[in-house]
This record gives sequence, C-alpha cells and structure tokens, in this order.
Amino acid sequence: MMQICESYSQKHSLFNAMNRFIGAVNNMDQTVMVPSLLRDVPLLLEELDAGGGGGCGEREASLNPNGGAYCSCRDMYSHYVLLKSIRNDIEWGVLQQASEEAASRKKDKLNGAPGAVDISRGIPEDEEVEEDLEKQFHYHLSGLHTVLSKLTRKANVLTNRYKQEIGVNNWGH
Repeated sequence: MMQICESYSQKHSLFNAMNRFIGAVNNMDQTVMVPSLLRDVPLLLEELDAGGGGGCGEREASLNPNGGAYCSCRDMYSHYVLLKSIRNDIEWGVLQQASEEAASRKKDKLNGAPGAVDISRGIPEDEEVEEDLEKQFHYHLSGLHTVLSKLTRKANVLTNRYKQEIGVNNWGH
C-alpha cells in the first residue's frame, strides 16, 4: 500500500480522507482473493469498535463460543461488499440517487410558494437558507470526514481479520 506523507493540516482534508479510504479498500480488495471465505464469519464487537464502531446494536450481539461477543447482523462478507460499494459511489458518483433527489427538490419547490417569509422571524426563507449554508457545509464536511475515517478503519480491520482467517501473518509487510 502506498504511503502518503501528510502535514497536520492535510490530515484533516476531505480529499485525503477519501484517498485513505479508497486506498484501504483497494488494499482489502487485493488481499481478499476469495471473498466467499468471508461468508458467515462474524466480526467480533471488539474489531468493530477498533474499526470505528457502528453496525451492530446490543440486541443484535450474541456470544461467541470462544468467549467474545460477535455481531450477528452482518458477517465479514457483508462488510466487504458494503465497503466496495461505498468506494464505487465515491469514485463514480451516485447518479441515479442524485437525479431522483433533484427531481424531488424541484417538485417541492414548485409546490411551495417562492419567496415565502418565515412569519415568526420576518426573514425571507431564501436569506435564512443562505446564512445557514456555511454552517451546514461545515457540519456535513465534519460528518463525512468522521464517517470516512471509520470506514477506513473497518476496511483495515477486515483485511487483517481475513489474513488471520486464512492463516497468513504479516503478509505483505
């Protein structure tokens, strides 16, 4: 896997977070030669936590005969497919979904009165939206960066777990 030297400010760049995620998924894809081996292999809850959490609630957790708890909601294969799908969405876009959302927003705009005023504040809705755009942008940028970091850790955890499952230690290092 190619290492990129980053300064502290670049580390928090969305572009670099996307590149780290895509690199981790590419590494996972190159390592996992037989994805079907991942079927029915649960990810341990500790591994999910190390991979950024999420994906399994307490009610979906079960006990592993070896003493650990595992997530019954998804096996490693499901995570593998999900990570590859997200990588493809980042690389190629989500054209159909985006066009459906745009059509829905256009329909909502046509049904609503243009230039409506928020009666409680006396501010036109368009001005209120403009004031809020920067705040929304930073909120979503931060959230996207956080999600990409968690997904990158999940891809790395899955890659390492696959190596353990097939009995290869320190492979590729």
